[in-house]
Amino acid sequence: MHDDLISKVDTLFPQLQADLEALVRVPSVSADGFDPANVRASANDVAARLTDVGFQDVRLLEMDGAHPAVFGEIPAPEGQPTVLLYAHHDVQPPGPDDIWDTPAFDPTTIDGRMYGRGSSDDKTGVIMHLGAILAHDKRPPVGVKVFIEGEEEIGSTHLLDFLNTYKEELRSDAIVIADAGTWAVGEPALTTSLRGLVDCEVTVSTLSAGVHSGIFGGVVPDSLTSLCRLLATLHDDNGEVAVPGLVSYEEKGPDLSESDIRSQAGLLDGVNLIGSGPLTSRTWSKPAISVLAMDTPPLKEAINQLLPSATAKVSMRLAPGQDPAKAMNALRTHLETNAPWGARVSVVEGATGEPYKLDTTGPAYDAFRAAFREAWGTDTIDMGSGGSIPFVAAFSEAYPDASILLTGAGDPTSRIHGPNESVDLDDLRRSVAAEAIALRLMTREL
Repeated sequence: MHDDLISKVDTLFPQLQADLEALVRVPSVSADGFDPANVRASANDVAARLTDVGFQDVRLLEMDGAHPAVFGEIPAPEGQPTVLLYAHHDVQPPGPDDIWDTPAFDPTTIDGRMYGRGSSDDKTGVIMHLGAILAHDKRPPVGVKVFIEGEEEIGSTHLLDFLNTYKEELRSDAIVIADAGTWAVGEPALTTSLRGLVDCEVTVSTLSAGVHSGIFGGVVPDSLTSLCRLLATLHDDNGEVAVPGLVSYEEKGPDLSESDIRSQAGLLDGVNLIGSGPLTSRTWSKPAISVLAMDTPPLKEAINQLLPSATAKVSMRLAPGQDPAKAMNALRTHLETNAPWGARVSVVEGATGEPYKLDTTGPAYDAFRAAFREAWGTDTIDMGSGGSIPFVAAFSEAYPDASILLTGAGDPTSRIHGPNESVDLDDLRRSVAAEAIALRLMTREL
């Protein structure tokens, strides 16, 4: 048993909570259109905190055109392995102020949950790593390197460049990525698979210029109606993805109830679920297509005109085992061959991300499962994720001999990427303790 570490984390936690509040107050949005100085300020803040808990050689990792990442290291005692701890300090845009119950960058704790942008995704990951080191009085029993990225929320645009440039600095025996989450509040999990991602912009054109909707309506198709009809072909009447040739299968493992999904997502009464099969399979091992945005006039600018062209952004999640290039080609082909009324369709390909299925065997996994069992008082659930973390494949390719583990403190009700993002503080405390215990167990496991 490792009651000493659990007790130490309990003692440390008020300070760790205050540290998380301080991190959340920095509006480190990495997306275009936001002040990059805030991301740099966040990197400097993280660097100072790493120095305070005993990391050496702490510095910002720079790349032309990139937001800075943060690196630090505590060398391994003789004969002990080295573990790389990953998190990211950048966050998603908050959206309009009026959709938040509390200010996005003014962390607020209500009923044991801290609310604020980044409170879950992923400044909790930074706190997990800091807390685990402090629990060992700044002298962990294994070597520890830390890499806190500044571009995860914009697709880790420069991560391959970082890995190529700093490959030796980041080399380790195991990689712990604290950017996943739990099965539910009070129920720990290790994420074992991730869906991939492709997206595109599709433009439908029907006219050389806008024309009067009364004079030509009923004879000439407008582009927005044509676009809507095209987008509707992406699903069948049951909500299953209708693009042919995609990898899709049912995944064995725990399942959710319909009430779980409705509660976690905030689904409105009367709105049906879509797709078929086990609910977890629908989000772990089957493709999903969403229309994320349309480039059309806003209502206040609408006039009686048939629009000549309209554009939508289409995002498709990919099951593990799916080749992203083949998936993108399938999506493009479907869009180009299903245009209604002879409308012209053009597709501009966007981001791609590899799906990934992790090897969850070996001593590093044994250590974390045992640590979770002790810190949480219950066994760990192995779960897939409907989300995408494309850089996991990049880490695996760069360090093929290293075990990769996906952990995190956020739960399905944390509303990451949405308003009122939050984290359960008890789950964060248990996550810190579990990581601290795992580092100790790794001294004899790796």
